[in-house]
Amino acid sequence: MAAGYLLAAFLGMVSFENIVASKWFQLPRVNHFKIEFHSTAVVSMIVMYIVNSIQAIGDISATTAGAMDREPEDRELAGGIMGNGLSSILSAFIGGLPTATFSQNVGIVTVTKVINRLVIALAAAIILTAGLIPKFAALLTTIPLAVLGGATLTVFAAITMTGMKLLLSERLTPRNSAVVGISVALGVGISQVANALGGPGMPSWAQEVFGSSSVILATLTAVILNRIIPNERK
Repeated sequence: MAAGYLLAAFLGMVSFENIVASKWFQLPRVNHFKIEFHSTAVVSMIVMYIVNSIQAIGDISATTAGAMDREPEDRELAGGIMGNGLSSILSAFIGGLPTATFSQNVGIVTVTKVINRLVIALAAAIILTAGLIPKFAALLTTIPLAVLGGATLTVFAAITMTGMKLLLSERLTPRNSAVVGISVALGVGISQVANALGGPGMPSWAQEVFGSSSVILATLTAVILNRIIPNERK
C-alpha cells in the first residue's frame, strides 16, 4: 500500500484538499440519528441480525481455520456473537450503525496468520483517532481506490479460498451441492438484478427485507433447504 500510494501521488492521483478543509479536533455527535420505530425496518433488522449471527459464525470459523488450522470452540463462537450483539446495541443507543464481523479481516488473518489481540487494539486506536481528529481521517481517505483495490486483491482471494476450504470440509454430496448451489445462485441473482423482488404484485416490504442484501436471501435459503431436504441414506 505504501509503494502504491507513492506511485499514485507521483501520477497525480492523490488530493490533499480535504485535509486542508478538515478540522484538527471534533467530538462526534451522539444520537445524531434519532431513535424511531418502523415495522418494515424492525422486521428487516430482525432478519439481518439472525443472518449477521450466522455470518459471525462463518467468519470466526474461517479465522480459526485460516490462522490456527482448527475449528472454533463453542466458547469462542458464543463470545464472538455476544460481543457483536452488545456492540450493536451500544451503537444504536448513541446514534451509530450496527456492527458486523468483517470478512475482509478474515482474509487478512488468513494471509498473515496474525491473530494477536494487540493488533486489534492498534486498529481500534487508529479508528478512534480518526473519529476525533478529522484531519487524520481525511488523510486516510486520500488513498486512491486503485491502491486499495490492489492491496485487497490478495485478501479477497484468501476469503474465497477459505470459503471453499470450509465447503470442502464437508462431503459435496448431491444434497449438499443442491443446498449450496441454489443458495449461491439466488444470492448472486439478487445482487445482479436491481429491484428483483419489487415487481408488480410484490409487497413493498419484500424488496426492503429480502431484496436489499444478497446475504439475507442466500442464508435463509440455505437454512430452509438444509431443514426440508431429506438427509441421504448412508
